[in-house]
Amino acid sequence: QFGRTEVIDNTLNPDFVRKFIMDYFFEERENLRFDFYDVDSKSPNLSKHDFLGQMFCTLGEIVGSQGSRLEKSIVGIPGKKCGTVIVTAEELGCCRDSVLMQFCANKLDKKDFFGKSDPFLVFHRSNEDGSFTICHKTEVVKNTLNPVWQAFKISVRALCNGDYDRTIKVEVYDWDRDGSHDFIGEFTTSYRELSRGQSQFNVYEVINPKKKGKKKKYVNSGTVTLLSFLIETEVSFLDYIKGGTQINFTVAIDFTASNGNPSQPTSLHYMNPYQLNAYGMALRAVGEIIQDYDSDKMFPALGFGARLPPDGRVSHEFALNGNPQNPYCHGIDGVMEAYYRSLKSVQLYGPTNFAPVINHVARYAASVKDGSQYFVLLIVTDGVISDMAQTKESIVNASKLPMSIIIVGVGPAEFDAMEELDGDVVRISSRGRFAERDIVQFVPFRDYIDRSGNHVLSMARLAKDVLAEIPEQFLSYMRVRGIKPSPAPPPYTPPIHVLQTQI
Repeated sequence: QFGRTEVIDNTLNPDFVRKFIMDYFFEERENLRFDFYDVDSKSPNLSKHDFLGQMFCTLGEIVGSQGSRLEKSIVGIPGKKCGTVIVTAEELGCCRDSVLMQFCANKLDKKDFFGKSDPFLVFHRSNEDGSFTICHKTEVVKNTLNPVWQAFKISVRALCNGDYDRTIKVEVYDWDRDGSHDFIGEFTTSYRELSRGQSQFNVYEVINPKKKGKKKKYVNSGTVTLLSFLIETEVSFLDYIKGGTQINFTVAIDFTASNGNPSQPTSLHYMNPYQLNAYGMALRAVGEIIQDYDSDKMFPALGFGARLPPDGRVSHEFALNGNPQNPYCHGIDGVMEAYYRSLKSVQLYGPTNFAPVINHVARYAASVKDGSQYFVLLIVTDGVISDMAQTKESIVNASKLPMSIIIVGVGPAEFDAMEELDGDVVRISSRGRFAERDIVQFVPFRDYIDRSGNHVLSMARLAKDVLAEIPEQFLSYMRVRGIKPSPAPPPYTPPIHVLQTQI
């Protein structure tokens, strides 16, 4: 049990006030259950109250609904309509701000024997226990007692942990080559003070306590002035989802002969009536999370590397449902059904070409660059890629489009080439052109198989890893293009129930 709302007396249309704060992870399936009770006494024991029904959903479903508002039927009492529940979610945005600040100093103490000082600033935030943590260092400005430092950007969380009145300590040092930097002095401030911007309040005397204790006539060791203070609110992945951006999910499955004959238990495509094969697990693990962010739940499902009936032509981009004009399947269940059907009708062949399916999704992504849609392609494969040069070319081209590619490698093959496509270590390039951003995430499924044979765990781990990079890849596209989230639809207001009186 996570929490309970307040009790609202004598109503069939309650509007609950209590909010619940939960951690949200795009890459995890977070299952929720809401139970409804009619409270008859003061007892905290639920069995003493009448059960009115329940509703099941995922946190992703609520967040992914239009305006992050989910309306769903309450179920659980056989043969009875139990009403509906409306759940809304909002992201807590208090710590998403960053600040762009610039400082200069005047008449700092001269520390170097030959030249003037080489000053830099060190910022510390204070912790709950009174200790200090370094959160920023400026660059060193050489040979001056009146430095102007470059503007720098820092998150409000790093600067003061979101607490506007917490002490921020700033130390001024003279840089020395051997690392024994000389302390010039220090001052304290707070986010609230700094946020007044350039003013007489933000000119600080730099004090060296040792000097102050020794010299009666000591005034200060110079002054530091805030030149500018600009707050930038970072937009988040959820801001776009709330504003209606849809995530389109496409699946591409490897039907090459190296997978083994599907009728044999050794095949990666073996249709075991009792459990999913590795392809099925990868599809379900990723698909079940992404489908919460796609309003129509229609997913194109493609296959590659097979000979198709009736004439046995080889295709690297065929519709799993057998309909090239409309390759869409309904929900992840529809994708699984089409996958099993095509295993019965096509002949596994080869080679393993990725470029056609990447280009297929890229064509759609190229037609909607306004930020209203983002495309995720999941490729599940057993193997060694045959068209490496063309695939790299496709990925470099796709890196300019609103799309991400997830590759899950199944089976025991060597996946060295896939690691190269991932681009985490070395940015992928083709014919001298580099990918604009990293859009590929590769993982070998064997790393996720739970030793005890718990497939639910294997699938959750796989989804977590392959989807973790998607929100950042999504944001990097939107940032580069300067696309801002659309405003969310207005909040829901419940209808006013008119009481009818009988005459």
